[in-house]
Amino acid sequence: MSQLLPSLVELDQHAQAEPEFATWRVGFGPFEHALETQAAVFRLAHQLVQAGHQPDLASVYRLLQAVDRVASAGLWLVVHMTYARQVHLDGSPLAAEDFKHNPEGHTGGALNMVPAYAGYLALNALTGRTRAWLMGQGHCVAAVDALNLLTGNLHPEQAQAYAGGEAGMNRLLQDFYGYGQAADGSPLAPLGSHVNPHTAGGIAEGGYLGFAELQYAHMPLPGETLVAFLSDGAAEEQRGSDWIPRWWRAEDCGVALPVMIANGRRIEQRTALGTEQGLEDFRQHLSQCGFDPMPFDGRDPAAFVTTLWEMELRLERRVEEKARGILNYPLPMPYGIAETVKGFGFYGAGSNAAHNLPLPGNPSRDEQSRDLFNEHAARLFVPQQELAASLELFARSRQGRTLERDNPLASRRPPAPTMPKLNYRDDACSPMAAVDRFFVELTAANPALRPRVGNPDELASNRLGGVLKALKHRVIEPESELEAVDGAIITALNEEAVVSACLANQGGLNLVASYEAFCVKMLGVVRQSIIFSRQQKEIGRPAGWLGWPLIATSHTWENGKNQQSHQDTTFCEALLGEMNDMVRVLFPADHNSALALLPSIYQARGELACVVMPKRDRPCYFDQAQAEQLARDGAIVVEEQPGNEALLLIANGSYQLGEMLRAAKRLKEADCAYRL
Repeated sequence: MSQLLPSLVELDQHAQAEPEFATWRVGFGPFEHALETQAAVFRLAHQLVQAGHQPDLASVYRLLQAVDRVASAGLWLVVHMTYARQVHLDGSPLAAEDFKHNPEGHTGGALNMVPAYAGYLALNALTGRTRAWLMGQGHCVAAVDALNLLTGNLHPEQAQAYAGGEAGMNRLLQDFYGYGQAADGSPLAPLGSHVNPHTAGGIAEGGYLGFAELQYAHMPLPGETLVAFLSDGAAEEQRGSDWIPRWWRAEDCGVALPVMIANGRRIEQRTALGTEQGLEDFRQHLSQCGFDPMPFDGRDPAAFVTTLWEMELRLERRVEEKARGILNYPLPMPYGIAETVKGFGFYGAGSNAAHNLPLPGNPSRDEQSRDLFNEHAARLFVPQQELAASLELFARSRQGRTLERDNPLASRRPPAPTMPKLNYRDDACSPMAAVDRFFVELTAANPALRPRVGNPDELASNRLGGVLKALKHRVIEPESELEAVDGAIITALNEEAVVSACLANQGGLNLVASYEAFCVKMLGVVRQSIIFSRQQKEIGRPAGWLGWPLIATSHTWENGKNQQSHQDTTFCEALLGEMNDMVRVLFPADHNSALALLPSIYQARGELACVVMPKRDRPCYFDQAQAEQLARDGAIVVEEQPGNEALLLIANGSYQLGEMLRAAKRLKEADCAYRL
């Protein structure tokens, strides 16, 4: 870290004056505190006392001693979650029958996340302020579950299942990758292989690597802070994560603190960041993109605490300098790089095997593997009395503070929006005109709800000129009246990035419009979001964010001028296969039927709507009453010719309706009965 820090001599003198610092400095279990981290802790402690967050320096050092012990116990519990059926809280070795017959877990990544999440918890405890968290590598959830159990940060169903000492821990071990099912086919245990709504404070599954990178800057609102733990493998894969400084504005964004866990390995091989040159290249890349890279020791919980604290201070200073006219956007965004080895703290660290099952064999059957497990787990063990004293410090810090479980991002429920007047028409026009006027008026009527528009570069072509004029492209240097530094339209030729901006904006109003064929690239991230929302609903804590439409226009029926690649119905067809209480797939036929849908879409909670609609001018097929009936019932009889064995004509959307009306005219001329 490029900052003024005390020298070794000063640290030695401080250790003599402050015995608690001397005790912490020695380290504990697998955790050694590098001189740079010691110096950063010295600085942190003085700043916390000066800011009134802590009564004295000794209190800071005692809590950092505690976090070492809690994190070591977290590592111990994570390896037991992978391999063991039960724990021995006295630290005695496990026998063959104590191990699972089929161990499973993403052990290496979870071990790397333990000091990270422990550092996050410790910073909250030290400052008396609860930040939110996000984990892109959701398969590392064992770290979060283990530390949440130890610190008592649990939802009621997890507390009921897993709290209460040894019996609860044993159930946690047995439920982890246990695959048990209830009678209705739902998961039996309040636990998952990835982050899910049972995970206290969890806001995203993290199943697809790379999506958290696209979302974290758009998540917090002003006054909120989010710590985003990211994957070095995803940094190689996901374009768009390096654009965050383009989008972040202090005026309408909360503090976002990205921290990459640079463990140097994917599942089967080393990442580019697994080499010193790769790390240096990445640091330079971040700097060129507007980030302020801050490498630190990713094996030490205290280094996470000091780095996150320093990241907050740096961003705060830059916002102040922006206000004084010294800096302009993009502000250098602090970006932590936690340098570690995969699976730190246990056997096999740094190997490919560390990803999943680091031991050479199955300890339930292989004596060598059993001995290795017991040997390496013993190094992580924390005696119960010592651990209880450490956990008591964490518990005391929560007095008068929100639990991490209940952080603002995990409890999103913005107020119901005021709906604008619906302006129905009786002339031929683009159905997109309904969305255009409605969204402009909706955002104007609800200034407290932050608007975001996801735009893969075709907003004007897609007939949303009013939205463009009112909300403007968000840019650094505006070159026209349709651009602004504070614009609400996130424009990039990256469908995943722009839809992620809206999926992340759970405290506001959102709109995405894209060519139908290009919506396919959004499918993975949209599906991951609605699955998480569905799970929230199933366990009785439904998502509170406001619904919004994902509009697939320039669609297959009207894109014949382009190649066949531009005629693709995959997106809506795939979403028709998803849960219809999470995503409705709608085919409005004209301006009025599109307009009548919009209030119900934006009044919904935790639910998206895929709206397939044309952008070209279309006839007015429905009056207000018919449009509202269609929106309410989902289908409507347009016209019919009574008679025996009437032919049933069914149309989805505007162009099919136009063709079916032509067919109906022919049937009528032939005196054939039909119902459309």
